[in-house]
Amino acid sequence: MVTESAASPRGVFSGGTPTIQACISGLATYLPPRTLTNADLEKMVDTDDEWILQRTGIRKRHIVDPGVATSDLAAEAARGAIAQAGLTPADIDFIVVGTTTPDTMFPSTACLLQHKIGATRAWGFDLGAACSGFTYALTTAAGFVSAGVSKHALVVGADVMSSIIDYTDRTTCVLFGDGAGAAVVSPSPGDGLGLIDFTHEVDGSGGPALCMPAGGSRLPASHETVDKRLHYVQQDGQTVFRFAVRKNEEICRRLLERNGISADDLDLFVSHQANKRIIESAGDRLGVPRDKMVINIQEYGNTTAATIPLALHDAARDGRLRKGDLVLLASVGAGFTVGSVLLRWAY
Repeated sequence: MVTESAASPRGVFSGGTPTIQACISGLATYLPPRTLTNADLEKMVDTDDEWILQRTGIRKRHIVDPGVATSDLAAEAARGAIAQAGLTPADIDFIVVGTTTPDTMFPSTACLLQHKIGATRAWGFDLGAACSGFTYALTTAAGFVSAGVSKHALVVGADVMSSIIDYTDRTTCVLFGDGAGAAVVSPSPGDGLGLIDFTHEVDGSGGPALCMPAGGSRLPASHETVDKRLHYVQQDGQTVFRFAVRKNEEICRRLLERNGISADDLDLFVSHQANKRIIESAGDRLGVPRDKMVINIQEYGNTTAATIPLALHDAARDGRLRKGDLVLLASVGAGFTVGSVLLRWAY
């Protein structure tokens, strides 16, 4: 079944009951220093640089050293985002971490992160939406800020995908990397800057197409599940690709039409970085010029919940993202989860 957010035509963060407009007030990312190139993978599995590059657009990805966990990457990104917002960890009152690779089943990575950065006034939780983790977490935090429940929320998308990747399976091991991105969400300074609207969907019928079969309550860890390599990511690539291409366009078009905005009005299209062909296909169908698309998958691979903040960070660093720019975010992830967010950049 597909479900959708019940947003008004005027936008979920405006119209109806007066609300506080929320914006991203600080953004930072963190990547582990070690890289795994296509040439490195050629020595590990039956693949080659040309095959990977043509099918995915990926040249390299960052991989953690043994013992480095998702909360470690998240903490580095979080400290940077909080500093950029001109705040201290004590100013953060809510934390939401989008991740597929929590440090442990419990406690949550949000709890571990809260302690690591010294956000002594914050409460929070993890959010499991796979590659849509950042868009879902961003709108969750914005909802709290808009309602006046939170003043400064910390949103993190972070994953150590190398911890659940089978490096003997060339269909998945070439795709993923490790990384983290964090954003502080605060009340807007005004002038319409901040989050405007969003729409999200889930379609649980696609769950088997991209999953980690074992490790949960249905298939707890056992000798059998380990022997069958069921604690690694498994993917039906063609099914995921077709769904992502179709839904990336559909959900973005719906959001734009609901807000009376055309692709020409956009300054930047920032899609989840799963595959270069998916991003370009969705953008082309929407009518977004290639020079307004952010594509950095060649440098990082698919870092799951971290791809969108990494893309935003790179765009800002390169001078492609400026205050007042109209930005469209889009994501499709395991579940299936689908999300799109419309915002006007605030700094």
